Amino acid sequence: MTIELYTQVALTVDFPQYGLKKGDKAYVIEHYPMPEGQEDGYSLEGFGIPIDGITVEVKESQIRPLNAQELEKMPSRPLSV
Repeated sequence: MTIELYTQVALTVDFPQYGLKKGDKAYVIEHYPMPEGQEDGYSLEGFGIPIDGITVEVKESQIRPLNAQELEKMPSRPLSV
C-alpha cells in the first residue's frame, strides 16, 4: 500500500533516538519506492513541539494512516514543508 504525500500518519513503533513513541503523529513528506520484495520508505515531519521540524525516515511497516476519527481530533495547523 502506497501512502500518499502529506497524509497524516501515526508511528507503529518507538523511535527512542528521537524521543518518539508509538502513536505519535506526523505527515508523510517523501516516498521512497523500493524494488519488489523490499519495503518502501517514507520521510515524516510535523511531530509537534518540542521536535517540530525533525525529519525521520521510516519503513512502511513503521507507520499507518490515521483514520477519520483520529483526524477529527488533530489540531488544525498549517504544514510547513
